[in-house]
Amino acid sequence: MTTPRWTEDRTRILQAIAEGMDTVSQETVASAAVELDTTTRSVSSKLRKMGYDVELASSAHKKAFTDEQADSLSSFVTGNSGVYTYADIAGSFEGGNFTAKQVQGKILSMELTDHVKPAEKIEVARTYTPAEEATFLEMHNNGAFVEELAEKLGKSINSIRGKALSFLRSGDITSIPKQKESRAKANVDALEALGDISGLTVEQIAEQIDKTVRGVKTMLTRRGLTCSNHDGAKKAAKNAAAS
Repeated sequence: MTTPRWTEDRTRILQAIAEGMDTVSQETVASAAVELDTTTRSVSSKLRKMGYDVELASSAHKKAFTDEQADSLSSFVTGNSGVYTYADIAGSFEGGNFTAKQVQGKILSMELTDHVKPAEKIEVARTYTPAEEATFLEMHNNGAFVEELAEKLGKSINSIRGKALSFLRSGDITSIPKQKESRAKANVDALEALGDISGLTVEQIAEQIDKTVRGVKTMLTRRGLTCSNHDGAKKAAKNAAAS
């Protein structure tokens, strides 16, 4: 697979997928790789450069698959190229002891997705009327922000993001609508409101801005900020070097 480059739009989609997560799981990495038609390695690397903590692939799979099982799965998938979906493979491999998500993640990590039969898309109930879709597209083409779309259509921010991804995949739009103030920006403002944090611990910051300890560490790393017991700048440099 030729790894596509990370454009601004692709990066924005990835950020929408990972937004609000303290640590991005390998399951989420696998789903993002499918969504963005790239490799799990590329997604993990990009997320770390963006300042996210990413679960190590070895941690996610070392308990689930032995080396022998991984070899067996590889042989099964390549020997039945294009025959089975992830769900089919999960149902027949090792007596059904692995979930479809576990199988998908392992196959993605082995870069064997081309051998898996695409699952038939399930028709879901329409959540946007044709009139709402037309309004969405018109407003987006005129540069409307996510919040403006949500207010006009009476939808949640997440619903607008999801619809935008659907329109992007179908080719009706070429970019994801921007958000006036992202959650990350709101978090930055909360940190700025604290002023000098060099004398505060991560735990104290978490209590004051109503975030988890891990969430605060992620924020500090992403911004390259340092408090009394966490050096965000050092952590960010380490993440960049590792990727």
